[in-house]
Amino acid sequence: MANVTDLQTKYSKLAQEYSKLRAQNQVLKKAVVDEQANSASLKEQLKQRDQSLRKQEQEMDSLSFRNQQLAKRVELLQEELAASEAKGKKGKTKGDSPSQHGLQTQSVFDEDLQKKIEENERLHIQFYEADEKHRRQEAELRARLEELEKDSEQHQGVVDGLTTKYMETIERLQGDKARLEVKAQTLEREAKECRMRTEECQQQLRRCQSELNRQVKQSSSVIQEKVPFNDTKFSDYNSLNVPPHNRRHQLKARDVAGQALSFLQDLVAALLNFHSYTEQRVHIYPLDSSIEPISPLNQKFSQYLHENAAFVRPLEDSFLQLHQSITEDTVTVLETVVKLKSFADNFSSYTHFLQKILPYQLKSLEEECEATLCTAALTAKNQELQSDMKRVTSVFEKLQNYINLLALPSVRQDAMPQSSTSAVFTQLAACLHSLHDAIKEMSKHYNQKASLEQELPTVTQKLCTTTECLLGSLGSLTNSTGKIATFFSNNLDFFTSSGYSPRGSTVALNPLQADSMLANKKKAAAYIHAIKKPRPQSVPYREALSNRRILTSSTESREGLTQQVQQSQEKIARLEQEKEHWLLEAQLGKVRLEKENQRIADLEAQLAAALGGSPNSQTAAASTLSAQSHEEAGTEQKAAGKETTLCTSLVGMLCTTPTVEHVGDEESREQLIKTHYMARVGELTTQLQISDSKAVHFHSECRALAKRLAIAEKSRETLSEEVKLANQNITRLQDELATTKRSYEDQLSMMSDHLCSMNETLSKQREEIDTLKLGSKGNAKKNKSR
Repeated sequence: MANVTDLQTKYSKLAQEYSKLRAQNQVLKKAVVDEQANSASLKEQLKQRDQSLRKQEQEMDSLSFRNQQLAKRVELLQEELAASEAKGKKGKTKGDSPSQHGLQTQSVFDEDLQKKIEENERLHIQFYEADEKHRRQEAELRARLEELEKDSEQHQGVVDGLTTKYMETIERLQGDKARLEVKAQTLEREAKECRMRTEECQQQLRRCQSELNRQVKQSSSVIQEKVPFNDTKFSDYNSLNVPPHNRRHQLKARDVAGQALSFLQDLVAALLNFHSYTEQRVHIYPLDSSIEPISPLNQKFSQYLHENAAFVRPLEDSFLQLHQSITEDTVTVLETVVKLKSFADNFSSYTHFLQKILPYQLKSLEEECEATLCTAALTAKNQELQSDMKRVTSVFEKLQNYINLLALPSVRQDAMPQSSTSAVFTQLAACLHSLHDAIKEMSKHYNQKASLEQELPTVTQKLCTTTECLLGSLGSLTNSTGKIATFFSNNLDFFTSSGYSPRGSTVALNPLQADSMLANKKKAAAYIHAIKKPRPQSVPYREALSNRRILTSSTESREGLTQQVQQSQEKIARLEQEKEHWLLEAQLGKVRLEKENQRIADLEAQLAAALGGSPNSQTAAASTLSAQSHEEAGTEQKAAGKETTLCTSLVGMLCTTPTVEHVGDEESREQLIKTHYMARVGELTTQLQISDSKAVHFHSECRALAKRLAIAEKSRETLSEEVKLANQNITRLQDELATTKRSYEDQLSMMSDHLCSMNETLSKQREEIDTLKLGSKGNAKKNKSR
């Protein structure tokens, strides 16, 4: 979850930076366009001013030349006037005719001089006006030049900031490049080591192949003598006809699956780029979403296109699982490739996605045709693209049907015979070629449409860039489909050939036979491995038979022994009960013996006392003893004649026979039995209480454990769902990150090109400004010198 939050924060930061850069890019584009227009207008103004300056310089040169001529003329005239005046003073004495002639020439010279003076004044006025006008223009140009220098300084600051930022990104990318180069070097070293290992393995393989060929030659004669098992009545028994495991077929299948996986990865990348750039184009053309909202139809179309990764990525994942399921220790036929069904389902979902977005694609092209600046040629190209998109969708539907047919045998047996399978593979190859042709035609028409769109006056740089990226994705899509079609056609013989079939039959292999084949392969490998080990000495046949009879008899006698054990256990329990009874009887006998001994001692004491007295007393004692003995005998006879009496007490019932013993014997015996059983009952009650407390404790623990188990199951389910959602979010974010990364890289490359062009234009403007400054300084120096 922490990784997901980090990715979300990074993605939000990237989105914010992208929005900022996008806004700055728009502002810079507008500023650059305005500056280009201003620079163009200024260039025109400078050209006009240069032309006017050149004309005025030419006029000034001509006027200065004319002024010099007039000055020389005036000097000559003044010299002539002085000479004529001198001659007039000398020739005062001469007649009136020469003086009149001098006066006439003098008047002519005066008029001519007056005209020249007036013309000189007029030229001086014009020169002063032109000089003032030139000074005003020069001041205006200098003010304009200062404004342009300020603007250029501001733009230069923006450009410097962008260059520093891009230099940082370039340095970071160079660091990544250095790390990648180090990683590439390590990978190259590992590749060299792997090559050396592969060479060693190839040598070992050659040796093993030679050894295996020798063993195959030895065992082929035995294998050919085997007769296939073919039961015509019960076809289920024919599963014993298991074909041998074809390792070469498995290696070829894994190699083909690996090549197909690489081609499919290229196709998935091209489809992702195509749908992503189509989404960007929908937001730009015919209406720019940053300026005005797009139509609801295009919004829905953009929403569907944004979900393309959820339908395209599972194609790569399911085919990767299919490639991983094909190993050297498996059986690869259509009946056993279960993962092909998941790939077929994902391909069907992507085909349904194409069918869902097809009407929106057609409507979007119709909206482009309804635009005001759409020409007839663009309308024709849009109609051709509509037919191309319909054709591509129909080809994907055909591919879906063929792939579902190929995935059917893995779900249901006897779904398709071998001949139909070959026909389906052939039609699939033809369908892949038709898909390549359809995408090639669509790419061709899109190129023509892009060239026509670039001629429109309202086309923007963003639309051009997106169209170029879209054309690049179409080119990669064309290349990937062409590679897949060529690859499938080249391996069509392998797809249509039956790598496995039961011996003596042309029926396809079923999963039961495949399991039997793998089991036989494992047994054979274990047997060969066991052959290489030192085996123990075998048992003779007669000894083995005798051992079997002994084993059988022992197993038969096992039941009797178990019965005897049960009987002996029951007997032991009964004997334990009798033991308890006789222990009680022994205790009672011991008590009786003690009492009898005491009575005998009392009697002996009485007898001794009697013997120690007089004869009369002795005779009396003897008579009393005889009388007692007779009484005892009589009582014994009476007791023998009587029946047994039944005594009941708290302990239970006790059958007693009256004896000559004292009456207290019964009470003492009953008291002993009572104490014994009461002690026994106390022990049993304590054991019962302990067991009850343990049972209650165990019951509470079991209930707590059951509750904890239920809570753990619920938490496990919730966590598994969260993990699934997190994995889906991670894949979605990775896809979005990859698309944004690609778009950022494209935009960075475009902005770097744009910055290069701006730097060139700025350098040209600086050169022009420097030349203008030098020209203005030279003109100012000329004016000052004049």
